[in-house]
Amino acid sequence: MTGPTITARRIGTEAQPIAIIDGFHPDPEALRTHAGQATFEPGRNHYPGIRAALPPDYFAAIRPALTATLAGVFDHAGTLALIDASYAMVTTPPARLTLPQRLPHVDAIDPDRIALVHFLDPARNDGTAFYRHRTTRFETLDAARAPAYRASLADDLRRSGEPPAGYIAGSTPLFERVSCIEARYNRAILYRSALFHSGAIAPGAVLSDDPARGRLTVTAFLLLG
Repeated sequence: MTGPTITARRIGTEAQPIAIIDGFHPDPEALRTHAGQATFEPGRNHYPGIRAALPPDYFAAIRPALTATLAGVFDHAGTLALIDASYAMVTTPPARLTLPQRLPHVDAIDPDRIALVHFLDPARNDGTAFYRHRTTRFETLDAARAPAYRASLADDLRRSGEPPAGYIAGSTPLFERVSCIEARYNRAILYRSALFHSGAIAPGAVLSDDPARGRLTVTAFLLLG
């Protein structure tokens, strides 16, 4: 059995690093079985779907790949803290999305926060897309940029109106897609939480709450120290 394959990319004009790891977990079918028996609850923080607890040995299984990726792609050799992690499935119908769910977003403005998405649906390729705000040209946010971005976005929405109901699919009048990482079974991606991003949910996608049929992922947030 071969180990994980790590690919590094830099995206956009800000050349932010993204890591793509294929063969991320040694037993993805065991995760799918576990998810099928898990209790899912509504997501928090504008997540358009449901979440459930991971098996307790999840991070022990992926730690070698995670450590190698952080060192090789993010030049990180220090400590690593887990902030949050869970199974996650997008289930909210497009017509019921709130405004924040119809726009690209950042998860945090701390440059030491890393997001992880682990794709566990063998039948889907709707991965994660990354964006540039057209007015400010920002591809990431930090504490200094955040006030200007919020003011600019409010002006954009006053001029153009809110985006139509639905998941963002490609470039829009307010945001330009700069990259999209395709989902593959047992692929994980790591990126800084401060990047503008959104799930690449195709129009008409089946958004089932059944882990055997839905867009099953693991999402996690890590803090580099």
